[in-house]
Parts: sequence; C-alpha cells; structure tokens
Amino acid sequence: MSLTIRALEQSKPQSEGIDSWIGNQEFPLVEDRYVTFVYRGEADQVLLQHFIYGLPTSQDFKRIEGTDLWYLTIEVPPHSRFEYKFDVVKNDQHSWIRDPLNPRMARDPFGSNSVCHTAGYEPPFWVQSDENAREGSIHKLYIDHPNGSRNHKVLIYIPARYRKSRRYPLLVVHDGQDYLKYASLKTVLDNLIHRLEIPPMIAALTQSEDRIHEYAANETHAQFVVESLLPLLESRLPLQRGPETRCLMGASFGAVASLHTAWKYPGIFGKLLLQSGSFAFTDIGWHQRSPAFDPVVHFVNEFRKHPGRPSEKIFVSCGTYESLIYENRSMVPLLQETGINVKYREFRDGHNWENWRDRLREGLSWLFPGPLWMVYE
Repeated sequence: MSLTIRALEQSKPQSEGIDSWIGNQEFPLVEDRYVTFVYRGEADQVLLQHFIYGLPTSQDFKRIEGTDLWYLTIEVPPHSRFEYKFDVVKNDQHSWIRDPLNPRMARDPFGSNSVCHTAGYEPPFWVQSDENAREGSIHKLYIDHPNGSRNHKVLIYIPARYRKSRRYPLLVVHDGQDYLKYASLKTVLDNLIHRLEIPPMIAALTQSEDRIHEYAANETHAQFVVESLLPLLESRLPLQRGPETRCLMGASFGAVASLHTAWKYPGIFGKLLLQSGSFAFTDIGWHQRSPAFDPVVHFVNEFRKHPGRPSEKIFVSCGTYESLIYENRSMVPLLQETGINVKYREFRDGHNWENWRDRLREGLSWLFPGPLWMVYE
C-alpha cells in the first residue's frame, strides 16, 4: 500500500479531510516502484483497466471504509509510461472513464486514455513546439488508389527553407495522418531539422481507410506504393534518387506494410523505420490472433524462411509492455543475419502513438543523420 494512502486510512478522514488531501496530491501517486490510483465517488466496484501486457488487465480497487475514496497500488518499474482507464460499476452498469484526478491524457483514433509516468520518465522536449524552429508546411496531393477510390489524398510535408533547386530525401509514412494527429510528426520533423539532427526532407503521409486489409502484407498495396505513389512523387517534387535516400515507415500493421513492400520490391527503399510491428508468425500449428492476422502470418513465415535483403538499414522499436514484444525481438537477429544494418530499441511503454512518438528522434536521426551528428560507420 502507498504510504500516503496508509496514513490517510489510519486518520479515518471525513469529507473535508479528503478534499484537503486530494488538493495536495498529484495523481496517480508515484512512490519509488509503486503507483497508486485513486478514485472518489459512489460505486459498487472500481477497476483499473490498463494496457500493460503481462499484468492482469483488470484489477480491483479497495474502498476506504466509511468514505467514497477508492485506491489501488501496483508495482511498475521506473522509466515507464503507460495508458489506462477506470471501470466504474454502478447497478451492474460499467462505465469506462479517464482518471478524473489525472490531467495527463493521450489520444488515438478510438478516443483517449489517461497516462501514467513513473519515476524517471519525462516527455521528450523535442516533441514540443519550438518558437525558434521554422515550420514546414503541409500540402495535399491526389492520386488514384487501387482500392477503387479516386483522388486518394496524400499529405506532403515540405520542410522550412524549401528550394525547388535542391533535392531532398524522401520519407513515406503509413498512417501518416495519424502520425500527425497523435504522434506530433510535423513538430518532430520541424524541430529535428531546425536542430540539424536530420537533414531537410520531404515526407509523404499516406492513410488507408481499410488498413487492416491494405496493410496486412497486401501485394496490391505494395504495388501502389512503388509503382504509383513513388513515381508520382518523383515527378512532382525535387527528390534525391537512389534507395539510400528513401525511407518507408509505419507502426503496427503499418510496419508490416513497410517491411512487406520493401521485401516485394528490394532495392527501392534503402531505409525502414518499423515501430511495434505486428509481425505475427508460427513455428508450428497456427496463430492465436484474430483472422485479420492470417495474411500477416503467411508473409512473416515466408519472410523468416527467405528474408532476402529488403533494405540496407532498418530501425526497429517496440514497447516491453506490448504483446508483440516477442515477435519484434525475434525479427532482429533474422534481419542482422542478412547483413542489414539494424538498430533495435525497446522501452517501458505499450502499443500506442506516444510510444511511437517518443522513438522518432532516435530512429530518424540514425537513419538520416544530420550535420549535428558526427557519424563514422
């Protein structure tokens, strides 16, 4: 139990005392390796619903006798970041809510979650807007898509101080609009370019309305990226040429789409940035995931047999609190055995956009080192 909670419980607080106590705390309470969540309100039951793979997903709060104050203490290592909700039960009705006492929150395409930072974690400074950094701009480009949609929108990031007389490296981003909304991608690019950590580059941000199908090792999608999108970008924009100047990037199923495209078209994208890839595979039998993973498992099984050389330089990251950590760890030696230059990082976080945001600086600056970095490899 939290020492703070123990002292409160022993004092047998009245309502005014609880008000005063809450007003002097920051929630959740973080004490060494322990995190205590607090909820105040009438309920039949309160549960913590968190996104840490390996711990029981749903855990019961305890109510301090004679009060409407509930608490739960769990052990979480330092330098952790994770997302959670409260499940408040009244009259057999469950309501999933964000932590009312915690102002920290993270958004994703499905809504928002409360966020816990344990001791040692700090949000990266380079994801915050820097008034000294000149801003790049976002433009729209339209292209017919093989899924049948005409005028498919692709957003184009153009760096500050852009000159048509220069040529720029290219970053193609799966789920690009989500990276903008939920992972601060434009701010990150502006800041890293301003700080000379990466060179000025152009980014093509593509988005799928049916990503579970299109990104699941789909050959039509790979063909679209290489045979339709890339030629259009090269015809409209002053891009550098050669695989070493091109990077394909994505998270989750977007990482699968990135690796699959590079595997089907070797020698096109010399760099890959793969975040929390859904690289499900089987050594025997069949997988236990949803049917959406069927084509992914087929691809990754084939890739493990015949990896070839899809790229020359690959950055891989994954959260240790993800169910996919085993699959991502397993990919690294396989890639290294092909002679690919691989950098792998894992952190105490889950399968979410801010985890992927926090890894962008290291991934992009390793793949595209700017003048700030004196790199000898």
